[in-house]
Amino acid sequence: MSSADPLAPDFSKLLKLAREETTPVLLIDLAIIEAKLTALRAALPGVQVFYAVKANSLAPVIARLAALGCSFDIASPGELALCQSIAGPDVRLSYGNPIKKGADIADAYARGVRLYSVDSEMELDKIARAAPGSEVFCRLGVSGAGAEWPLTHKFGCTTAQAVGLLVRAGQLGLKPAGVSFHVGSQQDRPEAWRLAIHRAGEVFHPLERQGVALRFVNLGGGLPGHYAHETPPLADYAQTIEAALKETFGERQPELLIEPGRYMVADAGVLVSEVVLVAERPHERLPTWVYLDVGVYGGLDETAGEKIRYRLDFDARGRPLAPVVLAGPTCDSADVLYRHGVQLPVGLQPGERISFLSAGAYTADCSMVSFNGFAPLKARCVD
Repeated sequence: MSSADPLAPDFSKLLKLAREETTPVLLIDLAIIEAKLTALRAALPGVQVFYAVKANSLAPVIARLAALGCSFDIASPGELALCQSIAGPDVRLSYGNPIKKGADIADAYARGVRLYSVDSEMELDKIARAAPGSEVFCRLGVSGAGAEWPLTHKFGCTTAQAVGLLVRAGQLGLKPAGVSFHVGSQQDRPEAWRLAIHRAGEVFHPLERQGVALRFVNLGGGLPGHYAHETPPLADYAQTIEAALKETFGERQPELLIEPGRYMVADAGVLVSEVVLVAERPHERLPTWVYLDVGVYGGLDETAGEKIRYRLDFDARGRPLAPVVLAGPTCDSADVLYRHGVQLPVGLQPGERISFLSAGAYTADCSMVSFNGFAPLKARCVD
């Protein structure tokens, strides 16, 4: 976390409220989400914000963002139905998943969705058949270097492919609208957007010479939350993006879309757990294992490979700290959160609480339903 970042979150309110909650529980502060949206709009004036619903789809989160005029990036029929049930049938949606069933495209079209992502010829053909006349944007593949989750291989096409797809989109009666990319989730290098925007220009300019004028650049997601590793402040990302747009497009700036997920909700959340067991495993490199009532299957799946390093809050009460392995409660041996870099008080007892800070993203939505009979993660929003 950067001490200079004015958006560094204050968790005191949530930690106080957590004292009255049974664990495990995720608490979300809606006021922090609102502050994040306000800051993003101020940093990138005129940007059209499409919140990535997959990061946290709790109904109060969607309702608050809709009330603030936010649009939504959806990836499935379930997210489509959720957004329209809360924000109304006229809410602005972008179907950003470039892997969709034809039937789901047809359903989205019937519900009024007119903006779709594509990164392959087969997907383009499905959209042309099921959503005639719609706008399409092409997702580029970028390296993702500097991100905790690079997202490099599953999605995206080359610039040459994008040019071909968008030309063909027009031939199929669709409206070529723009280019998108995703520089990787929890991206700590603002420069990643510079390189991606330059690649977007490699699609815009050849198409312009062919008489195809694109409307927007979609900056995707990637803006970080505040975890254990320090990241630059939002202003650094905005300045880099604005400079790259000027370098690439000069005075003829395209419209700007962005799909923040983690940035919007991570810092609004605290996941509160309690110690179930402390055991000594002398055959292990670290012999002390601390087991919590929440783990990988309860919403902490992003600890896989120790990619996301949540900051922890606990009551040390003057006790010395010692390194431990932190694990979840299920019978699965993969349910281990951290084997490295965690120090907890010596003499921990069952019932003591450990809170994961900035845990508002990809926790409740990634919680498994009833694996090993454990209930999915409980969540509550406060204002």
